[in-house]
Amino acid sequence: MIEHLDGIFETVTFRENLRMRISDMSICENFPDHWHTPMEIIHATENWYRVVVDDQIYQLNEGDIAIIRPGTIHALYAPETGSRTIYLADLSFLGGVSNLETMLALLAPVTTITPDGEPDLYRKAGELLSFMEEEYAGSRSFYDMLLYGALIELLGLLGRYAISPSASVGTLGPQSAKYAERFLYVCNYINEHCTEDLSLETIAGIAGFSKYHFTRLFKDFTHTSFYRYLNKKRISHAEQLLINPEYSVTEVALQSGFSSLSAFIRMFKQLKGCTPTEFKRMYSLDCMNRVDGEPAAELPSGK
Repeated sequence: MIEHLDGIFETVTFRENLRMRISDMSICENFPDHWHTPMEIIHATENWYRVVVDDQIYQLNEGDIAIIRPGTIHALYAPETGSRTIYLADLSFLGGVSNLETMLALLAPVTTITPDGEPDLYRKAGELLSFMEEEYAGSRSFYDMLLYGALIELLGLLGRYAISPSASVGTLGPQSAKYAERFLYVCNYINEHCTEDLSLETIAGIAGFSKYHFTRLFKDFTHTSFYRYLNKKRISHAEQLLINPEYSVTEVALQSGFSSLSAFIRMFKQLKGCTPTEFKRMYSLDCMNRVDGEPAAELPSGK
């Protein structure tokens, strides 16, 4: 179930001092379009499950795994009978990991891992998810460290498979796979300088390609265009500023690389489904809920 929904923004609650939640879900309940900041992992343990993003359907058969990128607007549909395990992880604690944002950019909005498509990754991912579920249920000493360690290992495997020419989990063509390390550097550069005045010509020059060649390879590598990638990074930066009550929306826009307030508001709403002002309000309400209320009790089944 979705506990806190404001518009299409879901506030995910966690255990105290833990930024991860694991739930076994066996009820038949569909969830309309919504988004949240934690990454979501779905393991269809019995029967099928369906994820829909921008009218694209991702059908999970029994045993399949889906990774939903943070901030992705998605809907979920369940069969009348069946079960699945839902993992929600706030990745903000990994802010110091330089390749995290690049790894997330390499992933499609929804990445499916199946035994037929990626048998090695599927086996290892299944082992890590089972370990995480066991540790979460047991809550023994230092279980949080073990949970985070397993999550980091899974993220690293996803990133490595995404740039592997032989891995179908990533959709890199042979040329972009050949230049994977170069594009990793380029993506990290954009992540670090996204608030500056970056142009396609400048970044193409840093990568060592013509503008045309770079445009094609970059989209193949990141599943999006250069300017959309840049704007996503700027919006992510803006989110961190918006949670600070000392900054006005106009100040956030200018400090996030946007030349005008209107352009910032338009892009923010396009990517997040709400305005920056609405986002500030939702975050403030979330903080008040955490301070004034008890942590939400975990249900035996639910999202």
